[in-house]
Amino acid sequence: MNSEQAPIHSSSSTSNYTLFILTLLAALAFMDRQILSVVIQPVKTEFNLSDLQIGLVTGLGFALTFGLLGVPMGKLADRRNRRSLIAYARGVGGLLALLGSLSIGFLSLMFTRSGGAISDAGGTPASMSMLADLFPAENRSRAMSVLSAGASLGALMALVLGSWLAQHFGWRITVALIGGVTLLMSLLLRYSVPEPVRIHTTVPAQTHPEVQQRGAVAAIWAEPFTRWSILGAAFALLAGYSFGTWNFAMMIRHHDLSLQQAGWISGSSACMSLLGGLASGALTDKLALRNIRWQLGVPVMGLGLAYVCGVSYLLMPSGALTQAVLSVMVFSFFLPWWAAPTYAAISLVVPSQRRATANAMMLMAGAVVGNGLGAILTGWFSDLLAAQFGADSLRLALLGMVCMLIPAMASFWLAMKAYPAAFHRISKNITSSHD
Repeated sequence: MNSEQAPIHSSSSTSNYTLFILTLLAALAFMDRQILSVVIQPVKTEFNLSDLQIGLVTGLGFALTFGLLGVPMGKLADRRNRRSLIAYARGVGGLLALLGSLSIGFLSLMFTRSGGAISDAGGTPASMSMLADLFPAENRSRAMSVLSAGASLGALMALVLGSWLAQHFGWRITVALIGGVTLLMSLLLRYSVPEPVRIHTTVPAQTHPEVQQRGAVAAIWAEPFTRWSILGAAFALLAGYSFGTWNFAMMIRHHDLSLQQAGWISGSSACMSLLGGLASGALTDKLALRNIRWQLGVPVMGLGLAYVCGVSYLLMPSGALTQAVLSVMVFSFFLPWWAAPTYAAISLVVPSQRRATANAMMLMAGAVVGNGLGAILTGWFSDLLAAQFGADSLRLALLGMVCMLIPAMASFWLAMKAYPAAFHRISKNITSSHD
């Protein structure tokens, strides 16, 4: 990477400690979001909710809140102290989780679920921006893969620990514990992690003047690489969030499993997601040294393999549990392969003063399309298909959502073709300066 002045990075111990705390907070935030999927059945019974209402609770509150706050929080992270922003956002998310344990019905439950959106809107783009300043380019996909693995770790904690807590102590105590631990970890971040020095890059001189004058959001969307990456993330998360929200209930209905049995299988899948995310980061850093197109080639390859395994899993008949478990674990291993390489690529081609905004735009696409529409559409399709297909309606609805990986692959393929030009433009404009 060409530069007039080499980027200044923090010490290895500081960088790794910061990465650890940020990843743990990301895991707790995702555990808070995923826990309702684990306790869908008892919550549905207690409040007498339909599948569509469950979809609204798990998706709409989060999507609306993130849609309002995502980009403004990203812009704030590009201008202000990111460490404090993350701590406050994650802390508010934990507080709302605590309040969620006191829910009395559908509306109060949907309102408190919006806390996860506040946590992610303020926490995730700023975390990615911090890591871009803490880790050099040749290690950045690995660092992003560790942060992205926080989601898989959070899913694992929700599916294994959460299901055990829910079965023994009830869903309210489980949600309250997640909120309380999140508050404590937010305080630890605020008072033990320093704000890193920003590594500044300038807007490429070749960029058309009209694009430079449009503002951050318009400029990011005008770049073909970021535009196709955002679309790819939206479709990938549409499939991923739909699957993550409803697969637990589908296993119980289709394979007649207990809450704890479904938790162990889903927990094993979450372990595979965690390993897959880490593997994608390491593989991308290695392959991108040979050809930078692999930065987006790894996501395309991973999503293709995930699609094949996901369709196979959902077509398994009831009772074919061994084959189903193997299929869903391989699916879970490859599904997150798009995330870390794509976010690392964004950190390498988007000017530093727009980096968190670009990450927020990708996350907002996932929040609105994936977490918002995905859960709702799956529940709605399940309700529509129930009259004709009965207990299989949810499985068929999920099959349709997994097919959204096809347009995701197409979008990342187009992003891969646009990536080299974007990379070479920005690599000539790197400078380093202090806040």
